[in-house]
Amino acid sequence: MNTFERDRIAIRYPTNWTAEEAEDPESGGWSVTVSSPDTAFFMMSLQPEARDPGELADQSLDALKGEYKDLDSEDVTETISGQPAIGFNADFLTVDTATNCRVRCMDTFAGPLLLLAQVSEYDRARNEPVLNAIIKSLNVDVD
Repeated sequence: MNTFERDRIAIRYPTNWTAEEAEDPESGGWSVTVSSPDTAFFMMSLQPEARDPGELADQSLDALKGEYKDLDSEDVTETISGQPAIGFNADFLTVDTATNCRVRCMDTFAGPLLLLAQVSEYDRARNEPVLNAIIKSLNVDVD
């Protein structure tokens, strides 16, 4: 397993997945995208300029609705890494392939954190358990 860690926020992911990090110098935010060899990916993004997790979740849903006109979504609240996380599950079509996207937003000491896990029906059986494991590995207070 590989580990990504920044600002006392960490995840673990399989060695055959690749990670790409990006920074936003203006906001002090950053993101990391961890991609499978297939179509699945996980993105984690620290958004210090967002007012709160609810606003971040709403902005994310609006962006997806702007890109995918036939998007179906359902609001979700759950506990991740011992903290409340709000967001949604969405289903939409991309190039005639059903795609599932899960977005969760939560507070951290460094600012609101966005988590996004996306997988297509093509590789869902193989990669959805891996995405679940990545989310479960999230630690927002690394010592």
